[in-house]
This record gives sequence, structure tokens and C-alpha cells, in this order.
Amino acid sequence: MADDNKRKGKFWALALDRAQLGLWDWNLSTGDCYYSPTWSKMLGYEAGELANTSDLWLKLTHPDDRQRAQESGDRHIAGLVDSIETELRLRHKDGHWVWVLDRGGIVERDADGKPLRLMGVQTDITRQKEAEAALEQVNARFRLALAASGTGIWHHDIGTRKSYWDARSREIFGLVADKDEVSAELWHTYLHPDDKEATERAHQIPPGSNSVVASQYRIVPRDGQVRHVESLVRFIAGVGSAGQILGTVRDITEEKKRAEELAFAARHDALTGLLNRSAFDRLLAENIAMAERLPLAVFYVDLDYFKALNDYAGHAAGDLALKSVAAGILASLPASARAARLGGDEFALFVPNCNDACAERLARAVLAAVRDADLGPAVTSRRLAASIGIAFVRDRNMSVADALACADDACYAAKAGGRNRFAVFSPETTSGAGGLNAARLAADLVDAMEDGRLKLFGQEIHRLGQPWEDSRHVEVLARLEARTGNMIPPGDFMPVAERFGLAARLDRWIIRTALTRHGDAMRAGAIALDFNLSAQTLSDPQLWDFVDEAIAESGASPSAVGFEITETAAVTNFDAAAEFVRRARERHCRVSLDDFGAGMSSFEYLRRFPIDAIKIDGSFVEHIADSPFDREIVSAITGIARSMGAAVVAEKVEEKNALEILMGMGVAYGQGYFLHRPEPLEAIVARARGGAREMRAG
Repeated sequence: MADDNKRKGKFWALALDRAQLGLWDWNLSTGDCYYSPTWSKMLGYEAGELANTSDLWLKLTHPDDRQRAQESGDRHIAGLVDSIETELRLRHKDGHWVWVLDRGGIVERDADGKPLRLMGVQTDITRQKEAEAALEQVNARFRLALAASGTGIWHHDIGTRKSYWDARSREIFGLVADKDEVSAELWHTYLHPDDKEATERAHQIPPGSNSVVASQYRIVPRDGQVRHVESLVRFIAGVGSAGQILGTVRDITEEKKRAEELAFAARHDALTGLLNRSAFDRLLAENIAMAERLPLAVFYVDLDYFKALNDYAGHAAGDLALKSVAAGILASLPASARAARLGGDEFALFVPNCNDACAERLARAVLAAVRDADLGPAVTSRRLAASIGIAFVRDRNMSVADALACADDACYAAKAGGRNRFAVFSPETTSGAGGLNAARLAADLVDAMEDGRLKLFGQEIHRLGQPWEDSRHVEVLARLEARTGNMIPPGDFMPVAERFGLAARLDRWIIRTALTRHGDAMRAGAIALDFNLSAQTLSDPQLWDFVDEAIAESGASPSAVGFEITETAAVTNFDAAAEFVRRARERHCRVSLDDFGAGMSSFEYLRRFPIDAIKIDGSFVEHIADSPFDREIVSAITGIARSMGAAVVAEKVEEKNALEILMGMGVAYGQGYFLHRPEPLEAIVARARGGAREMRAG
């Protein structure tokens, strides 16, 4: 028997140890209290290291837990609860706290039922508590994220047919209630009539499905204001129940509004509200493809005297004129027609089912609308006019590019005929370089950007009286190599690029290609590059983001990058130009005002643009040796620039006399054939890098 008891004792000791249970045994009549070795071990003590006193556990209990632990035992002894069960913290020998679950109860009473002995076990639940704390942190972050996102949560119990909406869900639906439980049918009453059937069908999640269903629909709260919401719904299986449908709901009304505004902005010109080039091209292609809409008339409208209006009255009057012209054009067109602003002062229209008589009638109406455009109260003695080219699409195989090219060529013919008139395309109305019409040249330019026939050239900008190697400053140029091998100068292909909306693409190609190829030389300080920006490029709100990315990818120093802006480019979109200049100079890129003095409002832009350099228009420089007037203009510009702290660059320095006169006037920089003829940019950079290495070696 003794051996059997001994064996049982070992068994229970092993069981307690393996289960990591600390046993306690309290004799209420004697006050003796026994703590098992596993209890001591749980707290980091050896067996016998702690005195088995009845208040030992209380001394080791966290101060914040003592009252709760004592009350748990007292309530059980008083017969108020069947057992002791509480969670508390005990101090470990090392000083940290161990969370335990204490469970026990009365195991012996006297004849009167008075408790004589209590026994119980304590289990280490520290890891569980840590997991609960970590989970609570996750839940807190989740609740914070939900609150920040404005997302509401709801669920529907399939078995009980009860629905519960949290406070945010009730707020979205405009429900005034303090409790989560709502009628299962309530949600259906809020659905917009046009969305009701599809939305209810989307929310019918089959039991057992693991998929998450996303839907967007409209609701009509009690205030009558239609709202757009987004919902995610899934089935959650239940244990012993039919499960539930869990969902989220988020008010996306403002997002929808912003998305619609962005979608409109992506398709329309910001100033006039007309279609932009890409949207117009897409709609024109769709209409050409429909035989029932042919013949289709395409109009190319170019405003005459618009630049003079800007020079005379400023860009605000120009903007007003463009908006008035756009409104007049729209009022002149049938409902089936579409109109676009292609950029600057150029517009395009197409009219389905339009024959010669229809096109002539509409062209005259557009000419009248342009003449009657509102130019503002400050402009009383001027009127705008327009040159209109018309081309007919009678074949579904005709491309958008060809249709616009034909209308554009007819527009040239109208201008050549005296302006303020229209002309219908004929094969004789061709334009361009090397015998190519404008459309072919535009297409060739696009191909050249991809097949390597567009070449980067450069012209050195010299510090007058000093070797170029002291500044190593270059204006980046482009040359188009025809398929015949002949070089087409910019004067021929740039106007075509502008008319066909390719100028911005061309400028981006030049900037990215030059920075990619020569960014390391720029980073090393071997060379600085200046880029010309067209009006179309400056009108792009994403221009600076593109430039900033291109600089970062190339590794070039921003201070080695410069941009040249002409008055013509600035006047097209003054606000966009000003914003680009501000951001470029913040990044320490140089900004120059190009062709200065050529326009009547040059000095106005000088006052309003913070720039680093002024490039005097070559028309004042090339005859400076023979023209006192030109010398006075150059001298005045130089003085103004000096007072502003801006550098002066003289363009078209073609002879030695001009160079000496400019140096005598204090002009610091020059550019022209006498100083350097344009050559491939790669050769210039190679020479600059060689010079930089020689200087370092010296």
C-alpha cells in the first residue's frame, strides 16, 4: 500500500509538472498553507525556498490585483459562488510579473458545514495575456483605421434574421438611433430605385461561399440627398448556427464627385470646357467607323490676330476671348457635332452627315461667332478673325490623322487667301518640308523619335572673352533626319509638331534622352544643358513631375539643368508657366526668358517671372554693328537684367564686330555661329568631359 501511495504521489507530481500547474492547499482551521514545487518553479523559486504561509500568495500578488483576488475567495467561502476563479499577477523571482489563472474551491467541511480546507491550482497564462494584449493593439489600430477611413461595419444573423449596424453605418444612412440592432428590412428601404434590384442581388451571398463581393450603389437617406456608397460583403460560417453576412459600407459620394471631375478634366480643355485633343481624336475615330455618319466634315479653326490681342490687352483678355470663341462655336453647331481646343488658339470640329452646303453654312456661322467674341470692356477697337480649313471624310478607311491633316492644310490655304475665311481641302493644299505634307511630316517625326532619326544637337553658350571650357554650357537642339538622309531643320518640323499636338511629346523626348545619355557628365560637373519648352509643353500640368523624375533617374545635378521659355509659350498659359518656373527654381534649375524683346509684353513677363537669365532676341544682335537702335535696345536690356541680378545672353552673335560691341556693353554671354556652330551633342559632351579631366589633372 505504501508503495502504491508513493507511486501515485510521483504520478501526480509528474502530472502537475508536465501540465505546469501550481497546486495550493490551505487548511483554514490551522492556517497552514501548502504550495507545490511546481507552483514555486512557476515563479522561479526552488522547492522549499519559499515559506509556506497562508499570506505568501497575497504578498506576491500585484497590488492592483489583491482586492479582486481576495474578494473571489471570500465570495466562495461565503457561499455566493460555487468556486474560485480569477486572474491575477504574481511577482517572479527575477522581478517581472507572471499572469496566472487561479481556480479552486472548498474540499472539506466540518459537521456544521463550515469550510475547513481549500484547494486549487494556478496556471501560467502569461503568453495568453500577451497575445490578448497584442490582439487588442491590432484591434485598436483596426478601429482607428476604420474611423479614419469612415468605414461602417454591419452584420446580419441568418438564423435569427437580426441585423446590426455600427454607429458609422447608421450615420452614413442618416439613421438616428442609439442601438446597433435594426430591422432586417431597413436597408432595403434606403436603396435608390434604379439600383435596388442589382444591389439586392449582389448581396445575396450563398451560405458556404468564401468570396468577398464588392459593390457600389446609391442610397436615398431621409433628407432626400442621394449618396454613393461602396460595400464589401462576405458569408461568415457559424458554429451551431446558420452563420451571418458580414459587411462594410463607406460613403464615396465625394470620391465619385472628384472622379467625375477628374474624368471630365482628362477629356476636356481646362480653360474653354471643350474636348481636348485625345478625347476629340477618339470620338472622331468612332464616328468615322460608322458608315451611317458619313459624309463627315472636319474643321480646323485657327484664330487670326490672337497674339496681337495678347500683346495689346494681356493674357486675361486672351483667356476671355478663347472662352467666348468656344461658347460661340458650340452655339453654332448641331447636337451631333463635337468641338475641341487643340492648344493655343487652334480648334477642331467634326459634324456627322454634313455635305458641302452644310459645311459652308457652319463655317460662316463659326466665322461670325469668332468675330463677335467678347474681348472684354478694355478692348473696343479690335476684333478676332479665323481661318478655317474643311475636309470631308467619305471613306471609313480614312484615319483621324489624315482627316485632321487635310483640314489643317486647307486652313493654311485659307490663311494664304487673306484670313477671315474658309477653304475646302484639295490635293493642292499641301504644306511642309521636303515635299512632304504636314500629316506625313508629323508621322515621320513620331517615327524618328522611335527609330533614331531624331538627333540631339547642341550649340555652346560662351562667356564672352573666355574659353568655352570655363562654362561648358550648351543649349540642346534637335535635327530630324529624313528617310532620304537629308537633315530637316527645326524651322520646318517644329510648326508641324505644334499643329499636330506633338510639341510636348517632342520636348519630353529631348529632355529624357539628353538627361539619360549625359546625366553622368552633368553630375560630374562637366557640362550644363538648357532645354527649350514649347507652349504645349508648358500647358501640361504634369510637366514638372516628369522633369523632376527624369532628373532623378539620370542622376544629373538639378543645377546643371536649365529651361528656356519664350514669351509666346508663356502667354499661352501664363499660370502654368509661372508654376513651372517656381518649382524649377525651387530645385535650383536655371530658367531663362528666351527671344527677349521680340514681343510687346516681354518686359511685363520679366517683371512677373523670377528668372536667372535673359536671352536677347537675335534680331537685335545680328545687325548691332550697323544699328544704333539695336545697340540702345541691347544696352537697355542689359542694364535692366543687371539690376535684377540676371545674366544676359546675346543670341545670333555672327561676327567679330558684334562680339566686341557686346563685350563693351557688359553683356556676359553669347551664342551664335561666330562662337560655335551647332554640332551633335554627343561630340560636345565628349569634348567637355575631356576638358574637365585635363583641368582636374592640372
